[in-house]
Amino acid sequence: MIVWINGAFGAGKTSTARELVELVPGSTLFDPELIGAGMRCLLPAKRLAEADDFQDLPIWRRLVVDTAAGLLAELGGVLVVPMTLLRQEYRDEIFGGFAARRIPVRHVLLSPEETILRQRIATREEPDVPDAEQRVRQWAYDHIEPYRQALGWIAADAHVVDNGRIGPVETARRIADALNSGEAGACAIVQTPEPTAETLAAGVLLFDEEDRVLLVDPTYKPGWEFPGGVVEPGEAPARAGMREVAEELGITLGEVPRLLVVDWEPPQPPRFGGLRLLFDGGRLRLHGVGAQRVRLPGAELRGWRFADERQAAKLLPPARYERLRWALRARGLGTVLNLEAGVPVG
Repeated sequence: MIVWINGAFGAGKTSTARELVELVPGSTLFDPELIGAGMRCLLPAKRLAEADDFQDLPIWRRLVVDTAAGLLAELGGVLVVPMTLLRQEYRDEIFGGFAARRIPVRHVLLSPEETILRQRIATREEPDVPDAEQRVRQWAYDHIEPYRQALGWIAADAHVVDNGRIGPVETARRIADALNSGEAGACAIVQTPEPTAETLAAGVLLFDEEDRVLLVDPTYKPGWEFPGGVVEPGEAPARAGMREVAEELGITLGEVPRLLVVDWEPPQPPRFGGLRLLFDGGRLRLHGVGAQRVRLPGAELRGWRFADERQAAKLLPPARYERLRWALRARGLGTVLNLEAGVPVG
């Protein structure tokens, strides 16, 4: 199990984590800041300069998951992780990686009042980093507004502890009590097993009367996606797409959808790649279903929306957008396109 202690910079996460490992039997402290420090030694300066924060580096997010999983495999017990996560898509990616490894996460938010938080930042000392106190304080001040903006989704996702008027020892005790009582429960995030080889996945495009495509926002990976999922052994791809639409959206398609594109996604370690199929599910009104009938499973999808091609380009990761772009053209032409890494061939 992982206890992830979130909160603004200066909220007292690390000091609380140190006290918590004394209260939770068999627990170990894991500070992802060490991964960030390692990035400064491993990556070229040019690559580091491209990111304002090491959290923006995909390799950091992958290594946090891999390192935490490795520590749990080696040590067992509970891993206490003090780390600020303000971007929901990063939370999705990291916690989704834990879920894929069947590692439950208890998400805890330390939430002192802003006036108290500012007082703590003002008196913060950095004994291990000479002449860096002002820089670190300014960094913390600069991230108060992003924290305020993220507070809505974090508070809805995490067990909140107001530690504004209590110290790390009492804060840790309250967290331990919440863990023991179940009040700080495991995050309700879908547990999708990691693939061990290339996979076959089927997505279904559903449209409104303006021909905008329906996209969904998964909780377990970054970026928006099409309704769909991995084809099970012995399952027809189109039927798999229909099953996923029913499971994800509560919509039963009356007809088998037409194939639009076959896209081969090349392996890019640690991802295995495989075949990605997109089908035309038609307009929702033709199935007797209005947008108000869409139902989402809370643990798997956070939201949904209709988007035109321009809007989809901003929401989808590049590879998925290219797949969509060619699928829309295949739909307009009434044909099927064969793609390799999002590029038509043949």
